Amino acid sequence: MPLSPVPDSRAVGLHLPHHDGSRRYVSDLAPRLGDVVDVLVRVPLEAEVDAVHARTAPDGESAFTPGRLVRTTATDAWWKVRLTCHNPVTNYRFLLVGGPTKYAWLNGTGVHHRDVPDASDFRLVAHDSPPPGWAEGSVVYQIFPDRFARSARADRREMPDWAIPAQWSDPVDTRPHAVAHQLYGGDLDGIIEHLDHLVALGVDVVYLTPFFPARSNHRYDAASFDQVDPILGGDRALQRLNKAAHERGLRVMGDFTTNHTGDAHEWFRTANGPGGKRTPERDYYIWEDGKYVAWLGVPSLPKLNHLNEGLRRRIFDEPRGVVRRWLARPGRREGLDGWRVDVANMTGRWRGTDVNHDVARQMRDSMARHAPDALLVGEHFHDYTPDVPGDGWHGVMNYSGFCKPVWNWIRDDAADPMTMGAPAPLPVLEAGAVVETMRDFTSRISWQSLVHSFNLVGSHDVTRLRTLVAHDPRLVEVAAGLLFTMPSLAMLTYGDEIGMEGDFGEDGRRAMPWDESAWDRGIHDIYRGLIAARRSSDALRRGGLRWVHADGDAIVFLRESPTETALVHVSRAAHESVRVPVRQLAGVETGRAAYGPAVRLGKRAVTLNASGPGVRIWTWAPTDGGAQPRRQGRRSGSEG
Repeated sequence: MPLSPVPDSRAVGLHLPHHDGSRRYVSDLAPRLGDVVDVLVRVPLEAEVDAVHARTAPDGESAFTPGRLVRTTATDAWWKVRLTCHNPVTNYRFLLVGGPTKYAWLNGTGVHHRDVPDASDFRLVAHDSPPPGWAEGSVVYQIFPDRFARSARADRREMPDWAIPAQWSDPVDTRPHAVAHQLYGGDLDGIIEHLDHLVALGVDVVYLTPFFPARSNHRYDAASFDQVDPILGGDRALQRLNKAAHERGLRVMGDFTTNHTGDAHEWFRTANGPGGKRTPERDYYIWEDGKYVAWLGVPSLPKLNHLNEGLRRRIFDEPRGVVRRWLARPGRREGLDGWRVDVANMTGRWRGTDVNHDVARQMRDSMARHAPDALLVGEHFHDYTPDVPGDGWHGVMNYSGFCKPVWNWIRDDAADPMTMGAPAPLPVLEAGAVVETMRDFTSRISWQSLVHSFNLVGSHDVTRLRTLVAHDPRLVEVAAGLLFTMPSLAMLTYGDEIGMEGDFGEDGRRAMPWDESAWDRGIHDIYRGLIAARRSSDALRRGGLRWVHADGDAIVFLRESPTETALVHVSRAAHESVRVPVRQLAGVETGRAAYGPAVRLGKRAVTLNASGPGVRIWTWAPTDGGAQPRRQGRRSGSEG
């Protein structure tokens, strides 16, 4: 059927033109200024499109580049447009001419029969330091060091004066005076002892919440950036952990707070001590009426002043500064492979000051010069899209564009989880609204930023997934199924894989039980199976994303790479059959079940049924060949 003047919102399906910014549609995902990049559009024949033009805005002025028909298959016409990266960010969308409407736009949210703003245009980002190629498709395992594992060495360490000692079997004390000071004594050597658990699970990256000395169990109130907390084993323990992880093929990321320090930090003690007004450190912090500004009014967390060049040089540029000191130099095993930045969204922002993007760019540039293969991910709880233009954080923690929509779909309606600051519980939504939310957020950043972000369905800051779904392991599988099949780095928090619970962030920071009789073996098998499917599939790790169906209790989509297609069907409950025409799934009959039950193959359609919550993944090598874009430009570029 031709493109018809239907409402724009929520339209998904294989009958619609498609482009997603992935390597199947873009010849160079990491171009430099001046490079020429080929981009492809896939237009189903029934759309009756006669011409395709790419609309860009070099130097702020609208421009159109005509496309060329380069291949026609039994179902699709493939159009190619050559774009020059004239600016650091090249926004583009496609004008489709033909059919009854004669005029339609294709952007990151789909097909529109009206003019649309640039916010959801596709993007090419030209940068001298592209994101690291190892990160795309990786599985990230978040560890809260105090609660993951305790080695025998920990027994020989003296507890600090601020700590409330706890036994490994003790429940979390969430009373205000105790919640940040209850110390279980987990350490970095304990993590080393259990790295094989992560390898068996299929993890690629270990992400540690802060390891700097502090006066809390979470350590976001750093007292120094020059050493590893002795309670965790000190600097040598981190060296041992990095070496042991790298020997197993694992990467390690640290956690650094650019927004604030603790009030016990050596810089702040100098700035706030006798004669502090005359010290360089005084201007490292923000002061009003003689008093320091604290993050969200918490007195123990004085806010850093990123207008001060000396502070930023000390953090980002000095060889022994925070960022460079702990990163691995090329070819070395002892350093970190990247940073997650705490409170990235508030860094450099206070009243009339906003240097947030400058800070992000400076941190990225410093890392690129010192450790060009390191990953940089910023924490962000709400709309991150204005803060990810492509030249700062490689990606973000995708709470708004993934975690919250998944929660909207699978959370137990009777539960009342902590909702990331909102004064009301999250609503329960149907699949169409959930996918529309995901597309709305992810369409506003580049594909490179999307696939270098952390997708997550929980963290150390929010309700545990098992609790969110009222302990229903079938819905845990549904959420994990989306997590491990969508484009991104997939992040899980320690213990998610064994069914750990928690009503809110601090309550979920329980001690990891290493007695396997306490594990939910069914959930463990689910995580291992889904991660194995992701690791074995080029499409799931590196492919594009094409929505097939989103309605009520069912979500269906394709992940497509040049060598493989994966059909993913996720259901939160029993639903009516979803039928996908076989002619639009070239090669599907040669496929196999990578996870869950097989699809029902007919001569004309693939039928997807569900009797309840569940996940299935069907993979195959496409037989239509498509029309792969050829690499252009002055260099080979990174596959990102």
